[in-house]
Amino acid sequence: MSDAIKTLDIKLLDRELRVACPEEERGELLDAVAYLDNKMREIRDAGKIASVERIALMAALNITHELLKTKVGRGFDLADFTRRMTVMQAAIDAALAEQETLF
Repeated sequence: MSDAIKTLDIKLLDRELRVACPEEERGELLDAVAYLDNKMREIRDAGKIASVERIALMAALNITHELLKTKVGRGFDLADFTRRMTVMQAAIDAALAEQETLF
């Protein structure tokens, strides 16, 4: 695992930006860029807001609302899901370790 920070050229609403990102997080960042770009385009295409800065702020507000909704239990609880997956992964690892000693 490398902690080297590299630059990445991205595009949001047809505006090019250069951002710093660890190489191992590049895929996640590109997913985030695609999600944000889609949200910004939805807001722009609705035709009510013209300024790119206001579109970005509205997209940030909408995405933050989505995140908080999942954290307070009114939607999918990502933290609980992550905890359960970690417990299941540990159980699978333990079961596989026991199987390896049989062979």
